[in-house]
Amino acid sequence: MSDNTPTRRMAHYVAEADEGGLGAVDAVRVSERKSNLWLDAWRDLRGRWMFWTAGVFVVLLVIIASFPDLFAPVDPFQCDLKFSNDGPSAGHPLGYTFQGCDVYSRVVHGAGTSLSVGILVTIIIAAMGIVIGAFAGFFGGWIDSLLMRIGDMFFAIPYVLAAVVIMSMFLDNRNILVVSLAIGFFGWPSVARILRAEILRVRSADFVMASEALGVSRVRTMFSHVMPNSIAPVIVLSTVGLAAAITAEATLSFLGVGLPPEFISWGNDIAAAQTRLRTDPMPLIYPSIALSLTVLSFIMLGETVRDALDPKARALR
Repeated sequence: MSDNTPTRRMAHYVAEADEGGLGAVDAVRVSERKSNLWLDAWRDLRGRWMFWTAGVFVVLLVIIASFPDLFAPVDPFQCDLKFSNDGPSAGHPLGYTFQGCDVYSRVVHGAGTSLSVGILVTIIIAAMGIVIGAFAGFFGGWIDSLLMRIGDMFFAIPYVLAAVVIMSMFLDNRNILVVSLAIGFFGWPSVARILRAEILRVRSADFVMASEALGVSRVRTMFSHVMPNSIAPVIVLSTVGLAAAITAEATLSFLGVGLPPEFISWGNDIAAAQTRLRTDPMPLIYPSIALSLTVLSFIMLGETVRDALDPKARALR
């Protein structure tokens, strides 16, 4: 090669010096806002008017059901025929029934009965559905097949019809607990199936396999790691199911196989007023409005909670 041949000089690029160092790159940003499923759901719920509307009404209903005498000091069993079908008056804003009972007082005191039945039914359904669905989904095999076939048998029976049959056998011993058991005993399959599907999705996660690799028992792994990450749909379903339980109790009482007349119930009041719907509809309309608003509030609350717990639904808004 001759001396006149130009030489090619390679360009060298040097990255700028990192003044922060590797420690700054690998450091955990503790100032960032923590996040998980429940925190994200709460942040979403705080900005939704439907959640606050339903939540305020539900809280007010719980307070009324817990302390009815504060809102309606008149005895709901104090009836006088001389006030039969009278209109509103001082201290009696909704008038009187055909028997001369205060309509407002009976509507207020009926909230406790309906809410008690709804809560008991929800507890019964959730307890049975969670236990059966958890064991079926986590252990699988013949346990899953057996429990799900039992659930299919209960699915084939309409729980309101089954409750009517059961309550017809206990006409002399009807109370809130018996009605709740009659409704709740046939309502657990839907909870069990939903929880089973969630557990099937969660049990293959890395943290579940890590727990089993550390020697943690399967039952403890199920309740400590799988259940907390699978329970969200059950909470939503229980909220909506509480509204369905209140409706079922009113239906049974309306049909005459629910709570006896000595229990103040919206269903009993609606049944007693139906024969005079054309001449005096107000004693029927007021408990019907209370029942409708209560059911609507729990349904709205369940719908908003369901959307908040669903990351896909949050992403679409």
